[in-house]
Amino acid sequence: MNSKYILSGCLLSLIFSSCIQDEAPNVEAAIDGCAGAQIQSATIDHLRKEVEVYVLDGTDISQQELVFTLPEGASIQAEETETNDRPPLYDFSQHASRHFVVTSEDGNTQTEYLIRINKLALPTSYSFEELKTVTPYHVLYLTNASGIMQWASGNPGYDLSGMALNETQYPTVQSPEGYSGKCAKLTTLSTGSFGKPLGMPIAAGNLFIGSFDTQNAVLAPLQATHMGFPFTKRPSRMTGWFKYKAGETFTDKAGNAVPGKKDRGDIYAALYEAPSSDFSLDGNLFPDGTGIDEHIVLLARIPEQEMTETNDWKKFDLEFTPQNGKTLNAEDLKNGKYKLAVVFSSSVMGAYFQGAVGSELWIDEVEIICEN
Repeated sequence: MNSKYILSGCLLSLIFSSCIQDEAPNVEAAIDGCAGAQIQSATIDHLRKEVEVYVLDGTDISQQELVFTLPEGASIQAEETETNDRPPLYDFSQHASRHFVVTSEDGNTQTEYLIRINKLALPTSYSFEELKTVTPYHVLYLTNASGIMQWASGNPGYDLSGMALNETQYPTVQSPEGYSGKCAKLTTLSTGSFGKPLGMPIAAGNLFIGSFDTQNAVLAPLQATHMGFPFTKRPSRMTGWFKYKAGETFTDKAGNAVPGKKDRGDIYAALYEAPSSDFSLDGNLFPDGTGIDEHIVLLARIPEQEMTETNDWKKFDLEFTPQNGKTLNAEDLKNGKYKLAVVFSSSVMGAYFQGAVGSELWIDEVEIICEN
């Protein structure tokens, strides 16, 4: 073999080896995921650097397992150590909220997160009176003896469109004109030049129990919506009050008008099987708008004929009925193997970006009635 080819090969090997050895350490410092044997669900707010961890009432939080997903080479530690800390077990018995610091692989970047442990029993009465001070959009929440439950919406995804000039111009807002006090107002809005090329010409106002993953809002919008929290009671009815007005022109996913088709809102609650604590249904609970996910056990949903336009508050009273030929397992229910999703939308096909700009749904004084 010609010696010059041998020499060239050796030089290429040295250069390639040098590139590998000189690869810069990772500079990212973030919490990408949080799991644990006792955790029912965990939501990460990357904007506010907060992690909400949900466990069942009765969980021993003096030995709370937190297994973090971090960028390559990053590390994490509690800002202040408690006596019983044995990572990945941390003691939250004295303080339900603790600060943790993530350090990047190169050691130059540090990010502080607030991690809060929330004990569930999930609240069953919702009045929409409380509003978090969050820029730039409204975040509704409620407090009870078990802690804080924050409602999720698609507002973070709509924020990417740049269409809203202030906090009242998002699809989901708090309104002072409730049936009693304040209420939630959901409006289907245009996403403008941002959304139409992506097949997302509208954004329906929505409000739901669960979480919204902003990072997947554009690439996988249905999967970005995580519905439901653990529930240990058998629901029998869902009641509440609503007003509804349909927008003028119904459009399809391409933004084209559909003659003769009228928009309508949606109100429902679904109890479903959760095979694991990190399992949740996404925005495709009703595939193509006509099917029903196989995990759903009980469903209370407003019939099409009752979702009528009205300027006055109208009461709804919906019965939970069995689905998919399933029955509740009492032991699994007690052990948190089911999750409850409560969902409201200004456009029933909004998850598939079909609906009418200007459709409005007001919701107030909702209650999940359970069997003793």
